[in-house]
Amino acid sequence: MRSVEDHRRHLLDQVRSLAPRRIPVLAPELLGSVLAADVVSGAALPGFDNSAMDGYAVRAADVADAPVTLPVDGDIPAGDTRSSVLQPGTAWRIMTGAPVPAGADSVVQVELTDGGTHQVRVEHAVAPGTAVRRLGGDVQKGDVVALAGTRIAPWHIPAIVSAGHAEVEVIPRPRVGIVTTGDELRPAGSDLAYGQVIDCNGPMLASLVTAHGFAVGAVRAVGDGGPETRAALTSLAGEVDAIVTSGGVSAGAFEPLKLAFADDFEFTQVAMQPGKPQGFGMLGDVPVFCLPGNPVSSLVSFEVFVAPALRSMAGRPDAARSVRATVQTGWSSPPGRAQFARVVLDHDRRIVSSGGQASHIMGGLAHANALAVVPAEVTQVHEGDVLEVIPLIGGA
Repeated sequence: MRSVEDHRRHLLDQVRSLAPRRIPVLAPELLGSVLAADVVSGAALPGFDNSAMDGYAVRAADVADAPVTLPVDGDIPAGDTRSSVLQPGTAWRIMTGAPVPAGADSVVQVELTDGGTHQVRVEHAVAPGTAVRRLGGDVQKGDVVALAGTRIAPWHIPAIVSAGHAEVEVIPRPRVGIVTTGDELRPAGSDLAYGQVIDCNGPMLASLVTAHGFAVGAVRAVGDGGPETRAALTSLAGEVDAIVTSGGVSAGAFEPLKLAFADDFEFTQVAMQPGKPQGFGMLGDVPVFCLPGNPVSSLVSFEVFVAPALRSMAGRPDAARSVRATVQTGWSSPPGRAQFARVVLDHDRRIVSSGGQASHIMGGLAHANALAVVPAEVTQVHEGDVLEVIPLIGGA
């Protein structure tokens, strides 16, 4: 059997970053994408001297002996495009963000005045430069405002847009198609005949894709036939960047992924519990991750193998998300296989098992918020042991 690390490394060696493309800044898919090139400002920021507050534009020398009273030559609102000039010994009433008139070197905060409209009494002196945002004081033309490799978040958008860019070059988030297999599967909400089950893996895998910051393509279900499965995946490969399947990879007589792609994909066993049977292949340049059908096995396999590969395709570094946590109550682990136990992790980094660890048990999965990694050589976890723990991502 292949070790967990060997299988993860094997998958990472097979996938490649998606080709960069330009995406408008208003496109929803921009968020979470990774910049493929530095974003360089095409303009100075601010683009003109402007007021940092509501008040009065003055010469500091004219209010040095405050309190003083000055005539007000007019108002300058934000967005004013006039080229105003301040005469010595006068003031302009000015709003936050409005252009500072030529000749003014300071703004007196309105709270330091009587708020007059025709003349203003200034109660306190101010230093030259007070409350004036200078041209280029934030960013100079040609400065880099966002580095290549940055994963775009909402707080990057103001700098990108203000620097003059309506679109940017990014490595896009992979669009992932989901295919679940099995004649017994029925959609959520269906009335079930004897022997049928609700397809929970399709919605779960789609939510995992979203929670990890990728895009969901089509979510489909197919039966146990090899030709039908091959046709479904081949068709879907033209619509998405990656495909994740569940079921059809074990050693039974009706394993549709094996029937469909026995000569094209690699099917292997990984020394882990749950998630032992795994498969992988390429349809053109689209990677196909073939996961086992038990819900817990599919979830664990996605977290351990698929998510790192998708992060690599998205140009995102595979930063470690694990923490170290202390076991509060022990449990057993199978010999020779790394166990990914469903646990409850608290704020003090203590863990307890969330319930039974069999791969079909969904009640314990629903109560878990993390996976504890038990090394393959450990068969008994004891109170006080410290384990690596992977917190489960709870949402987009």
